[in-house]
Amino acid sequence: MLLSGQPQSLFAPSFMPGGTIHLEIDALSAFFLLPVFGLSILTAIYGGSYMSSRGERPGSAASWFHLNLLTAAMALVVAAHDGLLFLLAWEIMALAPFFLVIFDDRQESVRHAAWTYLAATHIGTAFLLVLFVLLGGLAGSSDFDAYGGVLKATPTLCSVAFVLALIGFGSKAGIVPAHVWLPEAHPVAPSHASALMSGAMIKIGIYGLVRILTLLGTPQPWWGWTLIAIGASSGVLGVLFALAQHDLKRLLAYSSVENIGIVLLGIGLGVLGLATGTPALAVIGFAGGLLHTLNHSIFKGLLFLGAGAVQHSAHSLEFEKLGGLLRRMPWTGTAFLIGAAAIVGLPPLNGFVSEFLLFYAGFAAVMDPAASIALAGLMAIVAMGLIGGLAAACFAKAFGIVFLGSPRTAKAEKAHEAAPPMRAAMAVLALLCVTIGLAAPAIVWLRARRLAARRIGRGPVWGCGYLFPSPRMQYTASSFVQPLTTQFHLFVRNRETLVSPEGYFPRRASYQSDSGDPWLRLLFAPTFRWFDHIVSRLNVIQHGHIHLYVLYVAATLVVLLVWASL
Repeated sequence: MLLSGQPQSLFAPSFMPGGTIHLEIDALSAFFLLPVFGLSILTAIYGGSYMSSRGERPGSAASWFHLNLLTAAMALVVAAHDGLLFLLAWEIMALAPFFLVIFDDRQESVRHAAWTYLAATHIGTAFLLVLFVLLGGLAGSSDFDAYGGVLKATPTLCSVAFVLALIGFGSKAGIVPAHVWLPEAHPVAPSHASALMSGAMIKIGIYGLVRILTLLGTPQPWWGWTLIAIGASSGVLGVLFALAQHDLKRLLAYSSVENIGIVLLGIGLGVLGLATGTPALAVIGFAGGLLHTLNHSIFKGLLFLGAGAVQHSAHSLEFEKLGGLLRRMPWTGTAFLIGAAAIVGLPPLNGFVSEFLLFYAGFAAVMDPAASIALAGLMAIVAMGLIGGLAAACFAKAFGIVFLGSPRTAKAEKAHEAAPPMRAAMAVLALLCVTIGLAAPAIVWLRARRLAARRIGRGPVWGCGYLFPSPRMQYTASSFVQPLTTQFHLFVRNRETLVSPEGYFPRRASYQSDSGDPWLRLLFAPTFRWFDHIVSRLNVIQHGHIHLYVLYVAATLVVLLVWASL
């Protein structure tokens, strides 16, 4: 479709009452199928060696089944052009990752993360169910083509549909505060599954939101403002939470929240451009947002695969148990460095191209004579600048603590390079980061040539007075970012445990810091506990008598028939 420009459609009788099997691949679907299929191939190549290195255990075959099922479901969601078919594929896409997250179910933390994911994802699904039932009921059909006429005739319904879509799809994409499942699920899932979930699955939330926007006609200005505000808060809070993490995959999970915020900034500017009749702003905003969606799939997939190689080799993802891995894992370290440089937007890599477009969209909005558009552009620029600076500190910490310095543990000392298939998958993604970046305007290349022409002096590195430092004298992950987390303590609520040294010859002293997600701790966890308490009271009807279960079903059918006859 991307080569010919001609959408491809398929119609078939449906096995569901009231629906049709209507598949269509247009430009938007084809664009999102690129990361779905491309990343699924690379993660499968990587996963073969990754899983075999962990040793075959019960459930390995099931994990491959659910990985393939996730890929098929994502493709079906993107291609579905019917509301009922879309919801069916969406539910399969929601359930398959649960079995990937809970793969290592012997640990209580893994089971907790899986149930948190399942609860959070179905909160979003509930809003989507209301959305499609509402649209299908008013249109008299579940086909997407029938939605347009209903939506364009009722502006109030358009706003309701936008809010439902934003909550439903936003929970899958990981916007704040519906992001709580990402830092729980990604660290415990197999790394190739985490790469596919972060690189492709959360982008389906972005696809769904953009798809609904195409059906709503001319948007209202407050939609764009809402997307910009959510994008700014998700981006800034996501990177702040990432800064405070002690686990590499949790850091990457929060970084996904940050980058979804960046994508929403671009889409918000594009929506505002459409709403105010500013086509240039609309084109640049949507182009930057969608390109960053593709770029994030590439470099975030690369970073998760790199984290998996670290875990496979050093047997840990905790920063304080790593260090000095670049000498022992040069291929992995180089690939991770490319991904880290790309995600913070350094030229000449792909992240720079999309973030440059988003800055350009922001400056284009600032130059608009309308004060409201200029203010939105200024808000986007400030948010992008703050996110970029904090992201640079975040990934300087991630790469520096993990790959530079000296090994902090014996396992890190014995680390070794990843298997060739794992390195090959990372190399392809690293090459894509470079290739897309170099395909940017020639000004990037000319600027690099000018900088390279400068004379660079060389000399010995100052050792700060420490000729023979030990691993305990290095920066820890917490101390590296403490100046930043202290400045933003209002958002990053560090919980500190200090045992002070006492006396002239103290025997013990320790310091620990932990920054749990405040949204999970203060909002979602109490809500889940309350809901669990309420639902547990229904256990009285779950008594194991099959004939009574059949009676429940029959009684429900009778009630539905009576209700339908009224």
